[in-house]
Amino acid sequence: MCVGSRIASFLVGPPEEGARLDAYLSSQDGMPSRSACAKLIESGKVTINGTLADSKSEKVALGDRIQAEVEEPEDVGGPLAPNPYIPLDIRFEDGYLIVLSKQAGLVCHPAPGHVDDTLANALVAHCGYGHLGMLQGEERPGIVHRLDRDTSGLMVCAKDDVTQKALQDLIRLRVLDRRYVVLVQGYVAPDEGTIVTGIARSTKDRLRMAVSDAPDAREAITTFKTLERFEAGRRDEGYSLLECHLYTGRTHQIRVHMRHIGHCVVGDPLYGKGTEIQNLGLTRQFLHSWHIRFDHPRTGETIELADQLPEDLLNVLESLKSTSMGRTERGCEVCPQLGISW
Repeated sequence: MCVGSRIASFLVGPPEEGARLDAYLSSQDGMPSRSACAKLIESGKVTINGTLADSKSEKVALGDRIQAEVEEPEDVGGPLAPNPYIPLDIRFEDGYLIVLSKQAGLVCHPAPGHVDDTLANALVAHCGYGHLGMLQGEERPGIVHRLDRDTSGLMVCAKDDVTQKALQDLIRLRVLDRRYVVLVQGYVAPDEGTIVTGIARSTKDRLRMAVSDAPDAREAITTFKTLERFEAGRRDEGYSLLECHLYTGRTHQIRVHMRHIGHCVVGDPLYGKGTEIQNLGLTRQFLHSWHIRFDHPRTGETIELADQLPEDLLNVLESLKSTSMGRTERGCEVCPQLGISW
C-alpha cells in the first residue's frame, strides 16, 4: 500500500547523455530499481521537459529536465530491527529478487545469540518489510535458501511471496544450479562422483546432522568434480579441492557428505577431524558458494553469476601451491574464475 507520492526532479548532465530513460532514472539517488522505473514510465508518471515520456527506452539528452512521480510505500513493520550497518555485497537486483555474496560469519536469520546482526536484519534495512517475501515467516524475510554462518558466497533472496515461492520451486525441481568449492582432507582419487544418502538430525548431538536411513531422513544428493590435488606432508594426508553441485538443500549437506566419504572439510569445527595444522590455520570451514545459475521466474532472464574465493581461502591455497599435483580438466576451467592466479 502507498500513503502518498513525491515528485523527483533531475537534470541530465554530460555523463548520462544518451542513456536509456529507465536506466538513467534508476541510477539516481532515491529512485527504485530499473524495472520499477520502467513501470513508472509505462504508467505515465514520468515527464521530459514537461512532456509525457513515450518509452522506457528513449534516450535522454544533455540538459533534459526529468520529473517522476514516485509512490511512497506504507511503513510496514515487523519483529526484526533493521540493521543498515551490515554491508550487503549485491551482485544482481531488480524489483523481484536479489543475488548477493554473503560474507563468512554472517548468520542468515535470527537464532540464539544472534538477534539483530543477521542477513535478515540487513535485508529489512535495505528493502523494508513490505518489500520482502514472507513465506518463511516474519523472522526470515526474503530468505529463499540459507548458507551456514561460516560459509561464504552467492545466495538468492526474494522481494515478494510470488517470487519466493517460484524460487523455492526451482530448488525443489533441481533447476536452480548451485555450485560450491570445498577443500577437503586427503587424496580424492576419482575425478568425479555422486553421493546419495539420507540425512537426518543426529541422535547423539542435536547440533549435528548425520547420514541416516531412518524413516525421517531426507534424501540428499551431492555430485562433485575434483579440481586439484595436493601432496601429503609430514603432518597431513594431503588435500583435494572439489567443486560440489547440490541437487538438494539439506542442512550441512556438503559437510556431512564429505565426512561420510572420509574427506572432512578443512577447517570444519563441527564435522572435521583435523588438527590446527591440518586445518591450515582456518577457523571456519573452507566452503564457498561460487556459482549460481537460474532462469528468473518473473522475467525469464537467465541469471548466471560467479564469485571469486575470499582472501582467507585464497591464502590457504597459496600456502599449498608448492605441493600441487596438477589440475584436472575441470580445475583448469574453474580455478581462474575463482581468482586463483597461479
